[in-house]
Amino acid sequence: MPSPRPSIPDTGAAVASPVDPAAQRACADQVMDVVPVVMDAIRGAMRLHVGEQLSVPQFRCLAFVSRTPGASIGAVASFLGVTMPTASAMVDRLHRAGAVQAEPDAQDRRRQSLHITPSGRAQVQLIRRNARDDLTRTLAQHSAEDLRKMQDGLAALRQVFCP
Repeated sequence: MPSPRPSIPDTGAAVASPVDPAAQRACADQVMDVVPVVMDAIRGAMRLHVGEQLSVPQFRCLAFVSRTPGASIGAVASFLGVTMPTASAMVDRLHRAGAVQAEPDAQDRRRQSLHITPSGRAQVQLIRRNARDDLTRTLAQHSAEDLRKMQDGLAALRQVFCP
């Protein structure tokens, strides 16, 4: 069964918004145009550093478990957009490799609670660090003022989408 579409979080706080709906639409268009391109750059940098030990989907699984301690195999399947058997096989391979620990959930014995191991965390951190270094080199060609503007924009996006 497909997972429901993610919704845009409502922070519940009163936010000053532009009066002009056209300005709101233009901003939404820019976010929709730019964010996928940035994500492609991040994914590309990550792919370069995954290496031979992990496939890209395995890395995505490992990173998800790292960010979501206690996640279930169903949550992994939903995140990756794969079937439960595919997610289960992937988690099993990561478990055998010592990157993920699976233990019975305290409330539901049929469900497994997934946690990243120190070895798995080290793999994720190394890949992220190398990808960050690649992105740093890309950003190095911009002025301090441009970087400040980007950071301000990212902070605003974080405030809206990561309450």
